[in-house]
Amino acid sequence: MDYDKLLTLGGELGYQLLLSGAEIYRVEESVRYLFTAYGVESGGDVFAIPNCVIVGLSAPGQRPLTRIRRVPPHGTDIAKMEALNDLCRRLCGERPDLDEAWARLQAASSPRAQSPAAQLLAYFITTGAFCLFFGGTWADALNSGLCGLAIGLCLGLMERLGTNLFFKTTAGGFVCGLTASLLLMLGLGSHTDLIVTGAIMALVPGLVITNFMRDIIAGDMISGLSKLSEALLTGTGIALGTGLALSLIRMLGGVV
Repeated sequence: MDYDKLLTLGGELGYQLLLSGAEIYRVEESVRYLFTAYGVESGGDVFAIPNCVIVGLSAPGQRPLTRIRRVPPHGTDIAKMEALNDLCRRLCGERPDLDEAWARLQAASSPRAQSPAAQLLAYFITTGAFCLFFGGTWADALNSGLCGLAIGLCLGLMERLGTNLFFKTTAGGFVCGLTASLLLMLGLGSHTDLIVTGAIMALVPGLVITNFMRDIIAGDMISGLSKLSEALLTGTGIALGTGLALSLIRMLGGVV
């Protein structure tokens, strides 16, 4: 058994699972199951937090081996997560050659291209639907949907610039408030609060809050507190950006 290859395989599996937004316990258990299936009696050592995974194992008669991977900022990709979970089960059951297992892992981890047009359409429909859900009119929903489009374009630009989460969210909130105010001045919609509330739902870290609670319940305190901090910073960015835009419009004499 080439333990160096096995360690690399396990580290990459953990890395890709974290990158897809998988739970901390799922990442750690998946790598341990993989090591156990390939004959590592102790199951290896795995430690993961949202931006780092550390994998180690002890080969008989050799020095302990350790691999550390830093995980960049990421979202959640349910399809990729399911593919990696299925792959892990297959690898544990079939135990193919490590080179073949690596090829399968690379295939399951390959990025799935998403059309920018489809993403913008999703922003438009989602934010407009939220506005209707909160009691807005169809005109309000159209305004909110257009704000969603503006948010999507802004976030895409900030992503290309490599901006961090806080400034990205602040910029999105500012664009949301500014777009909503300008469209209201043009007569599109009449309820500022419902329009802005529907639009900023595209920025609200609902999944992050859910993951924070899930990790705390599972006992992963470091991961849970990290995600709580992310949620608080995101909420602060939304409030700061949106409030700044609305205040600027009022200062310039607009009615919002």
